[in-house]
Amino acid sequence: MNNKKIGVGVGVMLLKDAHVLLGKRHSDPTKADSALHGEGTWTMPGGSFHFGESFETVAVRETQEETGIKLDPNTLKVISLANDVVEDAHFITIGLLCEKIPLQDPKVMEPDEIVEWQWFHLDDLPSPLFFPSEKIIKNYRAGEFYKY
Repeated sequence: MNNKKIGVGVGVMLLKDAHVLLGKRHSDPTKADSALHGEGTWTMPGGSFHFGESFETVAVRETQEETGIKLDPNTLKVISLANDVVEDAHFITIGLLCEKIPLQDPKVMEPDEIVEWQWFHLDDLPSPLFFPSEKIIKNYRAGEFYKY
């Protein structure tokens, strides 16, 4: 029996004044809720697709569910594609960028998964970063869409 998970998800890079919004994942792996693990790391808003969703729809839904921020889908741009693999899971992660963020502070909407949200300057990022989020930031900074 194969218990390995395959999926497709998004990471949403909310960027304002060279600061990116990142959330601290719960340190308990049963609460951090990710097939790619990542407990105790800093991550962008994001998550998996529901059947029939567009890239923008999943990005808007996940951002609102996790931060309370309602994005305009017309302000989102696909900037990155990554092949994220760990021992028991394989995800295709689509990175989206939003630089037109509503004037509201992020809220911890799912405290069992994300314990806090903070804005970090791109030159002063926290550690450890969730590796799919780190790839999106690296691709953005390098001006690359996909790097295997």
